[in-house]
Amino acid sequence: MKFGGTSVGSATRMKAACDLIVAAGGTGATKRPVVAVVSAMSKITDLLLEITRHAEAGDDAGMERGLETLSSRHMEAAAELVPATELERVQAGVAALMADFQRIAGGIRMLGHRPPRAVDEAIAIGERLSALLVSEHLKSRGLDAEGINASEAVVTDAVFNNASPLMDATGIKAKARLYPLLERGGIPIVTGFNGATADGRPTTLGRGGSDFSASILAAALEASELWIWTDVDGIMTADPRLVPDARILDEITYSEAAELAYAGAKVLHPRTLAPLVERGIPVWSKNSFSPDKPGTRIVPALGVGNPGARAVTSMANVALVSVEPASATVSGVHLMARILDALDRINIEILALSSSSYRQSFCFLVRKEELDRVLEAIDIALALEITHGYVKTIEVDREVGLLAVVGEGMKGFSGFAGRIFTAISRAEVNVMAIAQGSSELTISVVVRREGLEKAVRAVHTECHL
Repeated sequence: MKFGGTSVGSATRMKAACDLIVAAGGTGATKRPVVAVVSAMSKITDLLLEITRHAEAGDDAGMERGLETLSSRHMEAAAELVPATELERVQAGVAALMADFQRIAGGIRMLGHRPPRAVDEAIAIGERLSALLVSEHLKSRGLDAEGINASEAVVTDAVFNNASPLMDATGIKAKARLYPLLERGGIPIVTGFNGATADGRPTTLGRGGSDFSASILAAALEASELWIWTDVDGIMTADPRLVPDARILDEITYSEAAELAYAGAKVLHPRTLAPLVERGIPVWSKNSFSPDKPGTRIVPALGVGNPGARAVTSMANVALVSVEPASATVSGVHLMARILDALDRINIEILALSSSSYRQSFCFLVRKEELDRVLEAIDIALALEITHGYVKTIEVDREVGLLAVVGEGMKGFSGFAGRIFTAISRAEVNVMAIAQGSSELTISVVVRREGLEKAVRAVHTECHL
């Protein structure tokens, strides 16, 4: 069971999470082992990053303000979660983790620089604080719970800030660390979002990576199910803030859920489902604020039927980058290969890619927050071509949005793409670029930003979602 930041965002929410953990474990003949993975309390990861930025800038006053907020929030939660007889001991644990963070922030302050490895170790403190508080509350209820740093169980590569798991090594390490606790009836409360390299250097899995942590551990421990607790009722046919009549999907496939997450749906981290595919472990997306709601079940495959689309999602905070050779003698394919290689080296995800044949121009979509890094990488990769005018000026359009229609039932559905574009046209929204993979699972459309919401509503209606 994985609990997101809002699901452990206060002492009250931590108590509710513990209720769900205890209920899932059952009693007597129905008893089964449960592992919980916890995020940092809501807004804490942002606060930790802010403190490290103050440290880098030498802003002692800013650091102190942030540290005071960090300490008071967790100390106050501890006072609500454990009895008075245990409070001093638990608050000493909070203080020890705070001291670890201050040590790292102090090092950044002296360097005047934030090394990625140091940032990874620093921001993992948020999850470690959550794991401490949740496990101590369970102990106060007479349960054998233990807060565990995922660096003791999840082995990753050395790509700091966005690491990937080494599953074979993780399987060995996770079982060795967690099985003994589970076998004696205990409850591991594991930090989400982080891990460590094989030689013990702390890493993180990228923002939102607690979902990913949970799926990694579910696969490594051969779990029967993964339950992801969030603050929404499940995966919906569209963002209800844009489409008031959007509905919750009872079931969805791994592929559909992954595509929706990749294209902007907020329910799952885009990489969450990858470790589960081989073992076929089902996933539940449920609301910890309304646990009686059925939620959405994510499965390897659905039965026959369900033609057409399952959902439509969108991303507004994106930019379209266009590249065009200055003449037909310059290979657009070669330029594309060079750019894609450069972006891969800095771990940039391409959200959509479209090209034309004769002019050999192409465009691709990236997240706005990554745009500066993207343009810098292109300048380095194509320095010679740009200097000598072999490439036209790189064009960037920041006033665009991405709409993605997802559904395994779209494959072989004659005329379906035409209906989507007709619906967008009727909404008087201009289509700027189109991308569809050979799987026919997703149709991605880049439109003007001001028309994005209208286009989403029009497509949702056209697809009878």
